[in-house]
Amino acid sequence: MSTDAPDALAPATDFYAVDDLIDPGDLEIRDRVRAFCAREVTPVINDYWERAEFPAHLVPKLADLGIAGGTVKGHGSAGMSAVAAGLVAAEWARADGSMGTFHGVHSFLAMQSIDLLGSEEQKERWLPEMARMEKIGAFGLTEPDHGSDAVALGTTATRDGDGFVLNGAKKWIGNGSIADLVIIWARDEEGDVGGYVVEKGTPGFTATVMTGKTALRAVWQAEITLDNSRVGSENKLANCRNFKDVSQVLDRTRYTVAWRALGVAQSAYELALAHTLQREQFGSPIAGYQLVQEKLARMLAEITTMQLMCWRLSTLADQGRMTAAMASLAKMNCCKKARTIIADARDLFGGDGILLEHHIARHHADIEAIYTFEGTDHVQALIVGREVTGLSAITGRRPRKD
Repeated sequence: MSTDAPDALAPATDFYAVDDLIDPGDLEIRDRVRAFCAREVTPVINDYWERAEFPAHLVPKLADLGIAGGTVKGHGSAGMSAVAAGLVAAEWARADGSMGTFHGVHSFLAMQSIDLLGSEEQKERWLPEMARMEKIGAFGLTEPDHGSDAVALGTTATRDGDGFVLNGAKKWIGNGSIADLVIIWARDEEGDVGGYVVEKGTPGFTATVMTGKTALRAVWQAEITLDNSRVGSENKLANCRNFKDVSQVLDRTRYTVAWRALGVAQSAYELALAHTLQREQFGSPIAGYQLVQEKLARMLAEITTMQLMCWRLSTLADQGRMTAAMASLAKMNCCKKARTIIADARDLFGGDGILLEHHIARHHADIEAIYTFEGTDHVQALIVGREVTGLSAITGRRPRKD
């Protein structure tokens, strides 16, 4: 690990003492993840990122943290608050965006889908092993031709006796090539969307690791094909009736992406601050120059606003008051701010900023993926715009009543 990296357990970003607003139990969970990342992730992740290899050896160690499932309650899951789940998401991102994606897909997208939309029997069937990370989950929604318009998905589920036959293709499916079960979202003969749990080894299911990525290189996304893949009726999530139910899952996970943007921004700022304090040019540390201090001050100001926004959003989620538009506003705002902060941090490193050993280059690449997934900046803005105007710019304006 580069000597530029600050003390991982003593971040310099809590300028407004936001920790004072957070339950001590939630802080304990965060600090446990922070210590794990400092010990197990940061020292090795650059090599995995450069080789585009997933650090599978970390999964059993991660399981010992007892955080799988996030806010899912029961069935061996962590059952943490939305604030704690956000803090955990930020810590993963602060260490490495790839590991953050692995955890987010397994604990939030996959496990929450089963928890929200599965029957009690289905929850008991899959969640305990997923909580122990003996089985890894994935979430198969995005398709080659349907990203932002995922509601138009073309994967089909055709009733066949006591089961369903799935046909179609998925793309950008995190954990898809290593998962023991993938939740495939497909449309039935009536046009309704359902979630179908496809288990490893199902005939006709093929997952191919995507290559050539310039972001999140240490986590594997897959292109999936389903060629007459048959699953039993017991593998259809019992309480999923239409795409609104899928949106429920996305709404509940999107707030953690705002936290992830915050975590990457925090790391970038901490790395830049440490670097500028030790890097000397023209006979003194560059942190003493006005242009550098101005940039650091503005970065810290943006991080502080992000912290307060994320904390407030998660408290609203814990109270059952968070709306989809609230989550979209935070995702849109925090990802945009993080993108600028990380670019400024990379700039403060000068030429060293493109070397992986200083970590900032990895963050600079990874933020592009975080900025895009779970809804692009443009789509999040339109969700917020629809909420505040009552007019949808996504599907066309509502007809005037006069």
